[in-house]
Amino acid sequence: MHTKIDSLNWKILRLLQENARESFANIGRTVGLTAPAVAERVKKMEDMGIIMGYRALVSHAVTGHQLKAIITLRAFMGKLKPFLALVKELDEVVNCYRITGNENIVMEVVLKDQFHLERFIDKLIQYGETRTHIVLSQIINNAPIHEVRG
Repeated sequence: MHTKIDSLNWKILRLLQENARESFANIGRTVGLTAPAVAERVKKMEDMGIIMGYRALVSHAVTGHQLKAIITLRAFMGKLKPFLALVKELDEVVNCYRITGNENIVMEVVLKDQFHLERFIDKLIQYGETRTHIVLSQIINNAPIHEVRG
């Protein structure tokens, strides 16, 4: 479902994506609205499902998860549905996508170290063939969604 968003709402969304804890008064000063007008627009965007929620971004490295990896899985015949049920229970998985192509799944995982990675892969290999890519650094992190023009 595509919802048309006006340019003022895009400005509000940009500010909230940069800092979801920003006050409606500060947002209002930036976009030229009163705090109640901003609050009303935000509430409408929440009700429409444009704003899906708010959360804290947590550093995986500072919390003891020194290793980040991207793992793809090509499921064995009959193993995709059981894997889809399992993956929701795996604490290491921070993002998971079902994709097209040779692989069925792409996961972003955070782990304590290479030994933790080995144990994690051992859990996965009964469901399919895995391919692991260690993340060296992050170039873009949670980039805000912007208005597409043109």
